[in-house]
Amino acid sequence: MERIAIYPGTFDPITYGHLDIIKRATILFDKLIIVVVKNPQKETLFSWEERLALVKKAVKGMKGVEVDSFSGLVVDYVKRKKANIIIRGLRMISDFEYEFQMALTNRRLSPSIETIFMMPSEAYSYLSSKLIKEAGSLGAKLSSFIPPFVEKALRRKFAGKGL
Repeated sequence: MERIAIYPGTFDPITYGHLDIIKRATILFDKLIIVVVKNPQKETLFSWEERLALVKKAVKGMKGVEVDSFSGLVVDYVKRKKANIIIRGLRMISDFEYEFQMALTNRRLSPSIETIFMMPSEAYSYLSSKLIKEAGSLGAKLSSFIPPFVEKALRRKFAGKGL
């Protein structure tokens, strides 16, 4: 039986921390579906379509990795894909409370679905998309945090241009 995991997130933008978790999750699962979530309560810098394109480019060629998009309850998406694992990244202890609440809510909604928390490598443990956007808006060099094409896309966004 194929082991399928779902890694949902906003990915606004995708970082090396996300990619670290993705690479390590591919060791544990036969198939990893990265789901770019459209959350109407979350304001993003990049549009849903732009985030989807950036994630697809970031994981191009990775064996066992698929990219999709979704709006709604993640547990509904997980069931539709016949998976039973949700991957969530934890950087700092401050992430834990929210992620724990979400995992327990998802378990209540669908007891057959498990959430697995993965920590990025130490080099990326402090990294967040929000921090990247803030630093990028102030002109910081971001090459050690995000792929070059993501940095280019950020620069274009801050210059008032599209991807």
